[in-house]
Amino acid sequence: MTKSAKQEINQKIGQSIAKHRKVIGMTQAELAERLDLSLDAVSRLERGNIGLSVVRLFELAEIFSCETTDLLDEASHRPRDMARQLEELLGQIDDTERLKLLAIVEQMVGMLRAKSS
Repeated sequence: MTKSAKQEINQKIGQSIAKHRKVIGMTQAELAERLDLSLDAVSRLERGNIGLSVVRLFELAEIFSCETTDLLDEASHRPRDMARQLEELLGQIDDTERLKLLAIVEQMVGMLRAKSS
């Protein structure tokens, strides 16, 4: 894996950490205290300037009351992980809007397939 690919993954995981932190109404300072880290370290983690250890991953999942995969999936390009993200997003809208979105996605996939053939 290239250095830029690793950096992109760290940035996406950092964004996920920031998102989960904000959802529960926690400041970076509060998270730093819970993790026994400096505020600067939490800031660098959220910006993707430093990587996440497995131990920290589990600590964060516990703090945010989520699964470890919730923090990692947003950085993944695997179809299964992306499908999970789509499922979560689709669950946030009503049935009518979901059906409209499905029709749009079906059209887009059809157009993309036609272009590649």
